[in-house]
Amino acid sequence: MTVELALGTYRCRDVAAAVRMAAAQGAAWVDTAPNYAGGRAETLLSTALSEWPALKVSTKVGYIPAGAMHDGVRAGALSAEEAERGHSLSSAYIAWQVARSRHALGRAPDLVFLHNPEHGLADTDLGDRLYQAFATLEAACDQHGIPGYGISTWTGFARKTFDLPALLETATRAGGRQHRFRAVQLPVSVVHLAPIAQALDGYGVLVDAEEAGIQVFASAPLHGGEVPDMIHPDLAALIWPGAGTAQAALAVAASAPGVNRVLLSTNNTEHWAQAAAAVGRLPLPPDVLRRVVDVLGT
Repeated sequence: MTVELALGTYRCRDVAAAVRMAAAQGAAWVDTAPNYAGGRAETLLSTALSEWPALKVSTKVGYIPAGAMHDGVRAGALSAEEAERGHSLSSAYIAWQVARSRHALGRAPDLVFLHNPEHGLADTDLGDRLYQAFATLEAACDQHGIPGYGISTWTGFARKTFDLPALLETATRAGGRQHRFRAVQLPVSVVHLAPIAQALDGYGVLVDAEEAGIQVFASAPLHGGEVPDMIHPDLAALIWPGAGTAQAALAVAASAPGVNRVLLSTNNTEHWAQAAAAVGRLPLPPDVLRRVVDVLGT
């Protein structure tokens, strides 16, 4: 399986410049959200997307950008309580925000992720909320020509708030056997090793995704830039002799079974080229990944 390096825009200071740089270096995918870059990420991205029409884009719905709170309440898409909380899975808000994102981007996104659906909800409420959200996203796919949707989560799989078989069952209830649930996004790195450890033992979200044909986006592969300082040079040499610590860490994330795309936030051409070399190399053997898990723990 070929793993792609994709641009994540969460930490990009200049979204448009980062997209142009990544596209010029061969990137095929950019991931964003309406609450990134102070609520301006999608608008900033739109110009670059018009220059690179083949570039695929994923966005998200869930968190409410500060600039959209008043508009959402006025449009009847948000209650005052939801606006104050800053996150909503209501059908009205999802439908409104997806349409707003499509307008901001200047075209339909290729994926819409439900953004951290575990946020602020009790587990007992989440099942019904996810069903309603998925049904709304199925309708949005039809209305706006969006190929698919998925889940972007920070803790949902790690804390077992949900698992992929349950999500696919919910998607089937919402959209039938031809549902458009296509992808999951979760942290996979030397900090978040549990998905890799589980996959090496033949279970977990990465294995479930690969078996079901669900795309996996590995987020935060460098954990906000903290990872290079966490890897001892001896461990980096074990992972990839001669590589730097950042490249070694990226190679671990890209070698995780089931991962399709590794998201990196940068507008630095040299950093991108180094990362692309790490992600594009042959996957690390399972025994090397096991050594990393044993040394750093889960």
